[in-house]
Parts: sequence; structure tokens; C-alpha cells
Amino acid sequence: MTTVEPHVIAEAAHRLAISTATRTPCAPIRDLIGREDLDAAYLIQERNIVARLAAGRVAVGRKVGLTSLAVQRQLGVNQPDFGVLLDDFDCTADAAVDITRLLQPRIEAEIAFTLSDDITATITATDAPRFVHRVHAAFEIVDSRIANWDISFADTVADNASSGLYVLGDSLPIAEAPALDAVTMTLRTGGTQVSAGRGSDCLGSPWNALAWLANTSRSFGSPLRAGEVILSGALGPMVAVTPGATYEAHISGIGGVRATFTG
Repeated sequence: MTTVEPHVIAEAAHRLAISTATRTPCAPIRDLIGREDLDAAYLIQERNIVARLAAGRVAVGRKVGLTSLAVQRQLGVNQPDFGVLLDDFDCTADAAVDITRLLQPRIEAEIAFTLSDDITATITATDAPRFVHRVHAAFEIVDSRIANWDISFADTVADNASSGLYVLGDSLPIAEAPALDAVTMTLRTGGTQVSAGRGSDCLGSPWNALAWLANTSRSFGSPLRAGEVILSGALGPMVAVTPGATYEAHISGIGGVRATFTG
């Protein structure tokens, strides 16, 4: 239970909402709620998601953040978090990602899932594949409303786990998926490799990330549902996006994903 007063939760949520609306980075919200108040941070996240749903957006999935030790080190945190994916985050069909929608974008390659069934009970990583329809190569284009990515754990949780946009690439039915802990990932732009990793860099396996998300979401009263898209977390370090650049990632045994950004 948080001890942060409701009016402070509202103030922090408003700060992030104004940043989103004006595309102007804001000061950290940890000055309002502290650095590690998980309950307060998720209440702020929920308040802004509810407002966007009321304005006509549709929730289409979830994301796990901070699953890679490399990304945790980049941001100075030591545990995963989760956020909500909305319908307007999906740029899979876009010829180019509109960079003006973003404030401080970074890109990371990861494995995504589409779910075949609701997950309403506690599961393990061994159970997780039973709830998956397809496995995808994907990009998450992360973003931060907090100026200069100066974030604590509370800041990124409150900011919808630093969500931005996403792109789904090649996919396989679950029956054809490789061992996800053993896959390798390479990310290139302009022919130069800028990030690399493997499935085990994502909490030991993307299946661990899915099980963590399913159980954590359920504990917050919002279980994962059939048809949702799940971004399971980075397989390697995230990379700052250059306007006009094209990024291509390959995940062994699954395929590729490509995203071009407007200049």
C-alpha cells in the first residue's frame, strides 16, 4: 500500500499527461512520490491509461520492461516492470514510423507473443507456451516523458514502463518456435551492428518474462487475455533512434523485423 496522497498521484499523472500531449519532456515524478514506491507508480500509470481509454483508445496488450541486465544497467534499475499497449502504439503496417510522435526514442529488438487464451491462474515458464498462439520478431520503440531519460524505477513505471510504439515482424506458430533462451539477436542500421544479444538475456528466457508478466498482472487485478500482444523485453542494449534511419533486426529461428523512421 502506498502512503502517497491521492492529490499527489493526480499531480504526477498530470505532469506525465501534459508531457505526452505537448511532446515536451518533463521533470522526474520521483520528486513527488519517491524513487521506489511501486504502488504509487502503478497508480499513476493506471490513471493515465484509464484517461486514454476514456478518450477512445483500446488496450491491445502489455509489455515487460527492464528484462535485460544490459538495459537495467543502462537505466540504473534492478527489476522488471510492465506497461499497457494501446492500439495506436502499433506501427507494424506503417511505411515509416513518424518520429514526431516521440520525444526521446530508443529502439530494442525482442520477442513478442500473441496469446491464444486468457491467463487467469498462476503459471510457470514451463506452462507459458500453452497460452501462446504465435511468436514474433519485434521492435519496441521505447520513449520517456522524463527529460534526458533521467529515470528511477518509479519514474519508468509511472510513465507506462517508458512505452512508445512497436513493430511486429516475422512470426511462427507456437508449434514451430525454437528454444527461446537459445536464440540470438543482431540489430543493425546502415549495415553496422549496433546491438546484439540472446534469448537468455531476457530474464533467462522470454518464457520467464511472460510468466512474470502474467502473474504480476493478475496480482494487480488485470489478467492477460486471449488475442493480446505481449512484448517480452529486450534481448540486448537499446539504441538511440536517428531520424531518417532504418533499423533491421534478426532473431535466429524466428526471422526479422524492420523499421524506418521519418526524418
